[in-house]
Amino acid sequence: MSVTVVRRRTAVAPRPDPPPVPASRAVDHQLVVHRLLRRELPLLADLVTWAPPDEAARTAMLTRHADLLGRVLRTHLALERELLWPALLHALPADAAATTRALLDGWDARCAVVDAALRGVGTSGRQWAVARSPRARDAFALACLDLAAAVEVHTAAEERDLLPRVAACLPAAAWTAITRAARPGLSGRERLLVLGLALEDASPAERARLLAGVGRGTRVLWRLVGRGRHRAAVVRLRGAPPAA
Repeated sequence: MSVTVVRRRTAVAPRPDPPPVPASRAVDHQLVVHRLLRRELPLLADLVTWAPPDEAARTAMLTRHADLLGRVLRTHLALERELLWPALLHALPADAAATTRALLDGWDARCAVVDAALRGVGTSGRQWAVARSPRARDAFALACLDLAAAVEVHTAAEERDLLPRVAACLPAAAWTAITRAARPGLSGRERLLVLGLALEDASPAERARLLAGVGRGTRVLWRLVGRGRHRAAVVRLRGAPPAA
């Protein structure tokens, strides 16, 4: 393992738990996605660090997982930008809406950093697949860490500044309309895998809410095939079964 990778790994050390955000279905969804990404991106970087630099199958597995996480992140940001924040602004009183627009300017600026980090992951992943060298592998690991750090900053600020406003002011009916209008951006198989990743470190109450929030067909597929596929995918990726 290169010394550089070890040094940069400290950039995304776990942060202290933020003050609790008041509960709502919309906030629950946001927090679940944030937690998934904050766990999986640093873990991916660790897995890349220990991967053989010239093993094509392992390289492909890790870069595919990075691509999946990137699409989860892009879909999440698009839902916020196109649906959630406009609905929140519509629900707020005029004075609160003005303050929230200023906060959303900061959100946009942080999104630009996240977008740049996402592009870095994609570029370095393709370079590793071609070069199959230790340097290319380590560059990909560092790009994953850069993205993890950007996501850490972005989600922490969102949970501090914006999600309490969502909890307090966004009507439940508005969130229902958002979920119906949202574009998944993932295949059915990928959605089941992401559901499994989200369920991994959820409490029993959170698991119940997560499963209640997906369609009946998805719940049936999860019980029949999704749970087993998720476990097998995690074993292939991490070399160990999921914690739960």
